Amino acid sequence: MNARALSLSLCALLLTAMNAGCTAGSSSTHPPSSAESRTLNALLSDYENPDAPGASAIVIHEGRVVFEHASGLADLPSRTPATPETQYRLASLSKQFTAMAILLLIEEGRLHDDDRVVDVLPGFPPTLGEVRIRHLLQHTSGIWDYEAFVPDTQTEQVKDRDVLGLLARAQGTYFPPGTAVRYSNSGYAVLSLVVEQVSGMPFARFLHERVFAPLGMRATVAHEEGHSTVARRAYGYVAGADGFRPRDQSPTSAVLGDGGIYSSVAELVAWDRALDAHTLVGADTQRLAWTAPTLPDGTRSPYGFGWFVDEDEGRPRLSHHGETCGFTNAIVKYPEQRLTVIVLTNRAGGEPWRSAQRLADRWLTPKAPAEQRPWPFETLPNAR
Repeated sequence: MNARALSLSLCALLLTAMNAGCTAGSSSTHPPSSAESRTLNALLSDYENPDAPGASAIVIHEGRVVFEHASGLADLPSRTPATPETQYRLASLSKQFTAMAILLLIEEGRLHDDDRVVDVLPGFPPTLGEVRIRHLLQHTSGIWDYEAFVPDTQTEQVKDRDVLGLLARAQGTYFPPGTAVRYSNSGYAVLSLVVEQVSGMPFARFLHERVFAPLGMRATVAHEEGHSTVARRAYGYVAGADGFRPRDQSPTSAVLGDGGIYSSVAELVAWDRALDAHTLVGADTQRLAWTAPTLPDGTRSPYGFGWFVDEDEGRPRLSHHGETCGFTNAIVKYPEQRLTVIVLTNRAGGEPWRSAQRLADRWLTPKAPAEQRPWPFETLPNAR
């Protein structure tokens, strides 16, 4: 993923996010007409081949679903069609849930974002002693990418716990922790281990008991092969010369903290509403996730806790892109307009974030086309 600068007043953001329909530029929450629905569906035409991997999308405005879409196939051999209830691997959209797990522990006083990771997590390399919890959350830790130490010949899947051993091979950090930004899947794998250590329960179980179940997200799961199942599962594919071929797993696709959650656009509605209503954590704690730090050189980072944060034509915007073996996804959220768009796809490649932005623009008043307003991940090195 990549980055853009953010300048936002989070206090104002959170206060206005709670006031439905009070922000200039937002439209009625009434669902679109038939003609407008055809226009919206056309923005997802890349996924409408009935014989190819597909997509599910949803638009949530002021707490209401005002548009949903599903097209293509969730599973090619069985010709199972994609629906709003189809469960896709979220890839890096999972990071917002990992961040929420940490926020729950922070709000309970069991953890602090300034804690040194080495003091919290046994086995964390002592050479990384100055890395703090907030550095992992904000991609300012400088720790090496664990993927760099996974050989191309590896067949056994890496798990979150394995990441500690891989990081021990690194010589220090890319830069002094807290001084720069470099997108890091390693950081979020380590955060899942922090959750386990502090809570005393497996990461997947913590998410189920503290996040998914309370919100009624009954099918959403941090999936562990052999331990859990994915209902209405979409399988991943990649385009080739002879059409689409399966590409559902890789040596790193079993790591949970950085990208292992499966969910559907239908269930993510409950997640979005919980964020707006501060159902899981209070407004002050949520503000931590939606605030990006200022670096020592005076520049503003584009990343909060699990979210890219920036301004789009003066509107505070939260977003994330997710790409993993056979899946490419996007979410964009405008808290002041109470507008969220989610697009999940079960194919490698494509640009669902463009589709998400174009859909969002139907409820906004943009001055420039979506193509001229880059997402933050498009400017941040190593983001994916």
